[in-house]
Amino acid sequence: MEDIFAKDLSGAMVSPDEPGYDKLIGAIFDTMKVAYELNTGYHTPEEVHEYMERITGKKLDPSTTVLPPFYVDYGKNITFGKNCWIQQGCTFFDRGGITLGDGVFIAPKVNLITINHDPDPDPDNRSATYGRPIVIEDKVWIGIGATVLPGVRIGYGSIVGANSVVTHDVPPMTVVGGNPAKFIKKIEVKKL
Repeated sequence: MEDIFAKDLSGAMVSPDEPGYDKLIGAIFDTMKVAYELNTGYHTPEEVHEYMERITGKKLDPSTTVLPPFYVDYGKNITFGKNCWIQQGCTFFDRGGITLGDGVFIAPKVNLITINHDPDPDPDNRSATYGRPIVIEDKVWIGIGATVLPGVRIGYGSIVGANSVVTHDVPPMTVVGGNPAKFIKKIEVKKL
């Protein structure tokens, strides 16, 4: 029998009816408990780092800042780069894997969602899900209230406009915006 966590991360369909699903849901509730503790009351930056390391199971570089509240489902499939800045009220559903490069800026209320339901679901199993990874390359800026959907890669130096819904990959050094997010312009760096 394949491990439910490996199957979930692989992108295969996972159903509540299959063996091991209770362990997956149990792990999600364990993570949510830690996130609830993080989101209750004031914590020093050092304490926030300790909570984030408990949530992800990985060391968080001291140069990265996370401002609570921070909402998460599983947590163990998130990788933060260096010098990242994560504002308040963000939601990371990471069962499909979330990778943030270095120097990523994520504005308040951004949603990174790696899980989806079968687009042509059997009415008897609509709760089955599959995941696709989200990769955010170095120096990306994601504007307030944006949502990034499963399987999206946002290229180096790109900007996602506020309240955008990103459904497809974003090329490097590009500005996108809207719902669904569309190309607005190429970023040209002017050298002095």
